[in-house]
Amino acid sequence: MTDSVPSAGSAPASPVPDRRDLVGYGGRPPRIAWPGGAKVAVSFVINFEEGGEYSVGDGDHRNELVHEAIDDVGALPDPCTESHFGYGTRAAWWRIAALFDRYGMKPTVSSSGRAVERSPWVAADAVSRGYEVSCHGWRWERHTGMDEAHEREMIAKTYAAIEAACGVAPVGWHTRSASSVNTRRLLVEHGGFLYDSDAYDDDLPYFKTVAGKRHLVLPYAFDTNDMRFRPGGAFVHGEDFARYVLAAYDWLAAEAGEAPRMMSVGLHLRTIGRPGRIGGLAAILAGLSERGTAWVARRDEIARHFIAEMDR
Repeated sequence: MTDSVPSAGSAPASPVPDRRDLVGYGGRPPRIAWPGGAKVAVSFVINFEEGGEYSVGDGDHRNELVHEAIDDVGALPDPCTESHFGYGTRAAWWRIAALFDRYGMKPTVSSSGRAVERSPWVAADAVSRGYEVSCHGWRWERHTGMDEAHEREMIAKTYAAIEAACGVAPVGWHTRSASSVNTRRLLVEHGGFLYDSDAYDDDLPYFKTVAGKRHLVLPYAFDTNDMRFRPGGAFVHGEDFARYVLAAYDWLAAEAGEAPRMMSVGLHLRTIGRPGRIGGLAAILAGLSERGTAWVARRDEIARHFIAEMDR
């Protein structure tokens, strides 16, 4: 007996129900239209985490271990790591914002609640420039295994801190790395969230039914992301980042004859904001501008447009 082979262009049938959706659009993405006939909706996400990282100097049980200085000092205050993070708000924010403003492009600033609480001027400045400020957890921490009641509290605390600093409530959420099995449901139960980005499994937004309600997911990406400048990553020069991101864009744009696509580009203040790397971001913005086929938009704009297109 031989296994049946699905016909070309069709998604294989799943023989049993599965909690994981490994089919997605099944090779038939919706033929939505981005504004201006754009081929790809491009979302730049600036991760604002400075002040939200773990620090013994702030009374935490440990220091943050994911950074450029590879030197674990144990349960002692670590001014070195604090200084690496501090570069993001002291110097990098202004350099990055000036570059986006030069090209007239609006990013989403994915912000840890405690970072916003400590540096509310960053969030306020982002809003004044027309950027979106979204939620990136209260602390720069994973939610996997987090107690449900505590996680519910952290979601509410983050939402409130950003609303207070910005004068407008956030509508998006992204957990650092691993979310918990409850995160998406808690976001829906909290209310006010238009989308979350706790997924890495598609090149288009998609809907999920959560707690009986339709909820939008805007996938994020770790490959088109400046996190790969960190030790052990693939990027060394700014050109490495630019070549990779623009190659990804060109491939997605070539597929857009079938249906438009979406691309996320992840940035971190203390990473891409360094003088030796910022040229990579400048090359990406220039390349997208020259191609003329990208809709560079905030994530809330992409979410609202996608919902409107799907509801037509």
